[in-house]
Amino acid sequence: MKKHIPNTITCLNLFAGCLALYFAFNDKLVYAAYMVIIAAVFDFLDGMLARLLKAYSEIGKQLDSLADMVSFGVVPGTIMFSLFTRAGTGALGVPEQVLPFAGFLITVFSALRLAKFNIDTRQTTSFIGVPTPACSMFVASLPLILAQTPLLYDRVILNPLVLLLITVVFSYLLVAELPLFALKFKNLSWKENAVRFIFLGLSVILLALFKFAAIPLIIVLYVVLSFIKKPSHL
Repeated sequence: MKKHIPNTITCLNLFAGCLALYFAFNDKLVYAAYMVIIAAVFDFLDGMLARLLKAYSEIGKQLDSLADMVSFGVVPGTIMFSLFTRAGTGALGVPEQVLPFAGFLITVFSALRLAKFNIDTRQTTSFIGVPTPACSMFVASLPLILAQTPLLYDRVILNPLVLLLITVVFSYLLVAELPLFALKFKNLSWKENAVRFIFLGLSVILLALFKFAAIPLIIVLYVVLSFIKKPSHL
């Protein structure tokens, strides 16, 4: 019976992703962003429970990848599509009907990243390339920041050039050969988990100070800390 618990949590991740898609298609991006956060929580819990219960299975691995493709592949692409639509074309000179589809590059590269992860034996305790949930959280934070402080951020975030830059950079980071640590605790030893504890502590501080605007900073912090201390040594 216990082997079904992680898979049930994975299905909740998928369901949250489906709700996120519904809200994104109806231009309710804040609600879509909340669903992405909920999906990310479920994604973290299914892996943690699988390790605690020793309930690994091949179907669980494939189900997790399929759920992630929806919640952290299709959803961020759709959110970015909607943000491009709101932003217009600006000075880029690209037809207004065409540019928003650039957002789906994130979806394409998320699929490539998940496919690589499934066959890459190097990624059992760490990651090569930015994980899809991290990319999706970054994208989902944008409408939350807009809702939080629209007058301060709308001219920056709803700039087609900025959106295009975010899309291209994260499309690259998803498949880049960048070693990144994973939030997988084998024990609570400071020596073995120092970078994880530092990351979590700084993340809490940033969230307290900047609220939703902290999410992009946390993703950047994650990449920087990974460079400082290589995952293979964690």
